[in-house]
Amino acid sequence: MFRFLIDSDTWQEVFDSFSKNKLRSILTMVGVWWGILLLIGLLGSARGLENAFNRLFGDFATNSIFVMGNTTSMPFKGFQEGKRVQLTLTDIQKVEDNVEGIEFVVPRNMNQSQVVRKFLSGRFNIMGDYPILDKVQKKKLIHGRFINQNDIQGKKKVAVISEDIYKQLFEKDEVAIGEYIQINAINYIIIGVYDASNVKFGPSEDVHIPFSTFQQVYNKGEKIGFLMITGKPEYDIRQIEEDSKLLLKNLNNVHPEDKQAFRSFNLGKEFAKLTGFLTGMQFLTWFVGIATLIAGVFAIGNILLIAVKERTKEIGVRRALGATPFEIKRQIVVEAVFLTLVAGVFGIITGGWILIALDYFFGQGDEAALVNASVSIGVVFISLIILVILGTLIGLIPAFKATSIKPIQALREE
Repeated sequence: MFRFLIDSDTWQEVFDSFSKNKLRSILTMVGVWWGILLLIGLLGSARGLENAFNRLFGDFATNSIFVMGNTTSMPFKGFQEGKRVQLTLTDIQKVEDNVEGIEFVVPRNMNQSQVVRKFLSGRFNIMGDYPILDKVQKKKLIHGRFINQNDIQGKKKVAVISEDIYKQLFEKDEVAIGEYIQINAINYIIIGVYDASNVKFGPSEDVHIPFSTFQQVYNKGEKIGFLMITGKPEYDIRQIEEDSKLLLKNLNNVHPEDKQAFRSFNLGKEFAKLTGFLTGMQFLTWFVGIATLIAGVFAIGNILLIAVKERTKEIGVRRALGATPFEIKRQIVVEAVFLTLVAGVFGIITGGWILIALDYFFGQGDEAALVNASVSIGVVFISLIILVILGTLIGLIPAFKATSIKPIQALREE
């Protein structure tokens, strides 16, 4: 078979067949070209969209839930409905120890305060946080560092501010690290500036100070505003949410059926919907692309059937001169695969150009709709393999048609 493929006579016959009906051959190749172009273009766009979402979420732990106390809607154990449920630091340890599948439990506090630097000021959200927050909601630091354990233990007056606050309170190119800001008339030294351009959930997080400092300054004691719980990858985050809320209800004397006592947001569940959408989009892309490819390959098969009809006498002569049915079939299959591959390669090249154009027009900047719209080499190889298989299968139809005619009948064909 290899010697047949490198034989110059084989390819001379292929090119002769192509050149006899150039327009017809080109038009039949358009279907395959369009199918592979569509496949590459849509798959690359889907990947670009996925990359955009991943960049948007950044290093945020997407298998997370947020839980905060609310008011009860049912009386329970002597408590009337409308009781305010307050989470405490004791609840955290209980949740961490008793709920299966939890990786981190992060307590957080929030308050809105006036922030002043020299003659500039603004009202911003102040977050009381532990260093562990940086593991589940990675801060993209531009300068300095995040809160560490020494800051917690020493109840230090240090602050990590967002880039937005830096722009409002500092001059361009002014160094912020080591400078002081006032929060409710208390001085804090800036130890870090971070980029807050990634996705945000709920209120903006403008300033982070040590959790222990927040407790002292705002007189919070053991109270916490809300919990951020992250689950291990192999566990169902929805089950973790249900188990955590049920345990918190038990710890705070809340009726197990009370759905109002704790408010929660399951980021993992919402993110799963997003990834499901992207997976469905990729499946649809493969389906549409391959269906279009099959339609194009069938067009090539139909044209080859016409070509076989036109070459009936030629085939009869070759049979009379000793050509075997296998040799006839092989030649026609090679022609089918050749046309399919040539159209496919042009489709891959054109699809690559389209992805480059998409990246140029829609993939620039921090808020780009598509990020690095591209397909892997593996996808290209799979596409070529599909083309070879489809070209071979579709070439067998006219090949069997060509060898079904007896030589004497073919010689009589006009």
